[in-house]
Amino acid sequence: MAKRVAVILSGCGVYDGTEIHEASAIMVHLSRAGAKVQMFAPNVEMMHVVDHCKGQPGTEKRNVMQESARIARGDVTDLAKLDVTAFDALIIPGGFGVAKNLCDWAIKGKEYSIKPQVEKIIKDFHKAGKPMGMCCISPVLAAKAIPGCELTFGHDSECDMWPHAQVAKSMVEMGCKHMNKNVDEVHVDKKNKLVTTSAFMCNAAIHEVFDGLGVMVSEVLKLA
Repeated sequence: MAKRVAVILSGCGVYDGTEIHEASAIMVHLSRAGAKVQMFAPNVEMMHVVDHCKGQPGTEKRNVMQESARIARGDVTDLAKLDVTAFDALIIPGGFGVAKNLCDWAIKGKEYSIKPQVEKIIKDFHKAGKPMGMCCISPVLAAKAIPGCELTFGHDSECDMWPHAQVAKSMVEMGCKHMNKNVDEVHVDKKNKLVTTSAFMCNAAIHEVFDGLGVMVSEVLKLA
C-alpha cells in the first residue's frame, strides 16, 4: 500500500520561502517511491518578501499558502486542515521561509518559537509515532518541538563548505544532540523517528543535495 506523506511548505524561494530545489527533489524521490503526497502551507502573510536578484526585502505583501502553490502546481491545502491520522509521515523542506514563516528563528535565534499551528502538527506526528523528515534549516522545528532530539545540520565546524555551522552549535546549547554528517548522508533518530539531512546548509553541488534528500526520503518511508 502506498505511503501517505504530508509535505509542509513555507512559501516559494530560498530567501523568504521554501527552497525550491529541495522541495522538487523531495517530490521526485517520493514519486519514485510510489508515495501518495499532499502539500500543505499556512494561510498567513509572509514575514516579508525578498527580491531574489538583490537579496533584499521590499515592501510587498504576499501570502505563504499562495506562494507555496507555485511549487505545488496549485495543489496546496491550508495547513489548518492537515489531519495527522490521514498520513503515515511528514516531511518539511528547508529554505528561509521555515525560519521566517513557520517559526521566528531568523529574528530571534535560540530564543525562537514555532508557530502554534506548526508546533501542534509536529508534536501530533511525534505522539502518534509517525516518522518525520526535515532538511536544511527545518530541523530547528524539531529541536523546539521535540526537546533533546538527535539531528544534523551537516558539520559543526565553520568553513567554506559549511558556512552555517553555528546553527549546529546552537542546537547543542539547546540540549539536542548534533551528529556531523556529509551532504549525502542523513541522521536517523530512531527513538523519535526523526530523519534529518543538511541539504543546502552545505555549499555542495546540486546533485549531491538531491542524492542526500533521496536518502532522507528513503529512511522516512522505511519508518512509516
